[in-house]
Amino acid sequence: MAYNAASEAYKKAENIGLAEVTNPHEIVQTLFTELIKSMKLFEQSFIDISSSESRSSSFARSLTIIYSLQSSLDFEKGGDISNNLFRIYEYSRQQLISDLKNAKPEGVKNAIPIIEEIADAWNQIGDEVKK
Repeated sequence: MAYNAASEAYKKAENIGLAEVTNPHEIVQTLFTELIKSMKLFEQSFIDISSSESRSSSFARSLTIIYSLQSSLDFEKGGDISNNLFRIYEYSRQQLISDLKNAKPEGVKNAIPIIEEIADAWNQIGDEVKK
């Protein structure tokens, strides 16, 4: 299953305790939470000039999570939704790269709200499933 591959890739790269999470919905939920946190830290690292290590770390972490989310997509079952999510994740990835290259957090400011909106929708799906 694609979720297992995403979970394993992320655990190997970042080891945030996903070993305890076995529900695919919760895995993706955790990935969104960590992605938003990492992207915000990346954005903040431009304000705090002395945090180049934090910038590098949050950048790498964000890219790893985006890769994990992209890897978890099932294009056969997901159709247009999977394709659109892939594009959004790719857009976010490109914004991070551009910001790092230009030393300005302009793109990530645009990408964070989009990822937050997707995360909120994902959380609502989980709430509906629990009912």
